[in-house]
Amino acid sequence: MLIEKIERSDSINRQSSIDNHQSINHDTPNILLVNPWICDFAAYDFWAKPMGLLSLASILRCHGYNVSYIDCLDRFHKKAPKTDPHARYGRGPYLKTGIPMPDGLENLPRNYSRYGIKPEWFKEDILFTPKPDLVLVTSLMTYWYPGVHETISIIKETFPDTPVILGGIYANLCSDHANDHSGADRIVTGPGEQYILKLAGQHTGFAVSLKYNPDNPDTYPYPAFDLQRKISYIPILTSTGCPFSCAYCASHFLNPERALRTPESVVEEICYWHEKYDVIDFVFYDDALLVDAEKHAIPILEKIIQAGMNLRFHTPNAVHVRCISNQTADLMYKAGFKTLRLGLETASFEKRKDFDNKVTAHEFTQAVACLKNAGFNKDQVGAYLLAGLPGQTISSIEDSIKTVKQNNITPVIAYYSPIPHTAMWKKAVASSRYKLESDPVFTNNSILPCQQESFSWASISHLKNLTAS
Repeated sequence: MLIEKIERSDSINRQSSIDNHQSINHDTPNILLVNPWICDFAAYDFWAKPMGLLSLASILRCHGYNVSYIDCLDRFHKKAPKTDPHARYGRGPYLKTGIPMPDGLENLPRNYSRYGIKPEWFKEDILFTPKPDLVLVTSLMTYWYPGVHETISIIKETFPDTPVILGGIYANLCSDHANDHSGADRIVTGPGEQYILKLAGQHTGFAVSLKYNPDNPDTYPYPAFDLQRKISYIPILTSTGCPFSCAYCASHFLNPERALRTPESVVEEICYWHEKYDVIDFVFYDDALLVDAEKHAIPILEKIIQAGMNLRFHTPNAVHVRCISNQTADLMYKAGFKTLRLGLETASFEKRKDFDNKVTAHEFTQAVACLKNAGFNKDQVGAYLLAGLPGQTISSIEDSIKTVKQNNITPVIAYYSPIPHTAMWKKAVASSRYKLESDPVFTNNSILPCQQESFSWASISHLKNLTAS
């Protein structure tokens, strides 16, 4: 290993790296980080923040770079309508502007929009940032790439001689398409924490001494959430990777190795954001929060309870049903979990071996009973159910909704998006009415790209009504 292990006592002072961010060194390079627009049929801030990008911002800042950040999705932009950052547990709608439908989707009876700040606001903001020596742009959903392309186009118009580097989920899953269509000068893949300083040094000539261990997440500085205009909630990542390899999910491709933070490190960060910025809503981004709970989640939850903070926790990425016990359910309730999502996907348990093997009917029933015994109600607990899978029938989704409701929790429909590098991708390509491999825009879950003849817009409305009734 080229990098010797860095002990916590010798690593970055994680809090001071944020507290001292106002100090600008005019002799060091300027790096601009940008979170691009979303272009889609619908979008809403369900606790979505570019955590990876802001983690890189913090690492760069801790190593002496001058860092600027522009969020094209900023709900609290100074020119946007005023909104309460604490409403809806920190969630809220993005500003929406209608734009032309992408090629190939012109005949859909839907409206297509750009979500986020107005382009003229972005152009003004970018002119007020120090001229960057390097621009880093992230990307999320693969089919949101039109927003990435538009963002990069404006950056290149403003700073034509500054290299623009694109990373993130779209760049990782569709690197060839991103290379051909994003407009970025360079596409990077893999965990940015492993190479960000080398990358920045290549483009700026700025040499630094490493102050953290890329292989030890406990040595990372906290993500630079302070760069936001307002902090309405804080995402928390206690682990990366997932031990399961579900056929529809790209988690294993994006994070093939499982890495855990220590419980002490996690709770220290939660305390920091609460005490320094009065944050009360925290969102776990883990793909496998409760896996190996005895060594990981349980100590975290116990320490949160011991700290005596009045906080609210949310799990939009879902927790594994199999990992819920009387103990974990009780600790989550006492810690202040308010929004709990279960990764059920389907209640057709006898058929689910084709796409995952993470829960049985008995385990689901038992987990729900544990949550109820702990004090959770059906408005707090929802079970994700996938719809629009290749070969899936409406009746199977109806049956799953019925099963969830019989257990007195809330069914939450999650429409399937075909994802490259997953086991189900080839089946999705074969079953889709679109040429999925030609353009990621055709993988948008809003258009049900793998829908069968039994699916229709009326069917979708029917399913929504069924979950609500």
